[in-house]
Amino acid sequence: MYDRSSCILIITELKNWAQIKNQHNSILILAAGCHLFIEDLSRIVPICIFGVCKSRIMNIEELREYCVSKPGVTEEFPFDENTLVFKVMGKMFALTDLVDDFSLNLKCDPERAIELREQHPAIQPGYHMNKKHWNTLMMDGSISAKLILELIDHSYQLVVNKLPLKIRQELDLLKSE
Repeated sequence: MYDRSSCILIITELKNWAQIKNQHNSILILAAGCHLFIEDLSRIVPICIFGVCKSRIMNIEELREYCVSKPGVTEEFPFDENTLVFKVMGKMFALTDLVDDFSLNLKCDPERAIELREQHPAIQPGYHMNKKHWNTLMMDGSISAKLILELIDHSYQLVVNKLPLKIRQELDLLKSE
């Protein structure tokens, strides 16, 4: 994975590229075999450079779409109008603030939570949550989209595994529909 400075260096070294503003006011840089999206000039978001870049920033719409696509998931605002909470069969597995810096709280196995915090500065003990069982992911682009999706799945599955048998059976019925 490349950091911001590496991507800037790669961009400056690319030959024959063009900048085009798309409808979202992002800049799309095109070159032979290279696709990059830059949300603004201060945030380099690598998607793929000759197949080697693997990270990009997930936005709130993608997060919401991914979470609500899971069986048995609902979204609500139980705390205030700014905190979006995702629940599976009525139990919380993810939450995010819609106003402040983009972050995501996810449930996590305690041992894995410690490992993740050691490996990724943008993964911190859960803000306003039980620090043993929850992590806060600062969605600053330093965590790969693949890892974010994996951690969402992990959180979802941890909650599902703790549901009473009857509720898990109801969820299985939803999955088969």
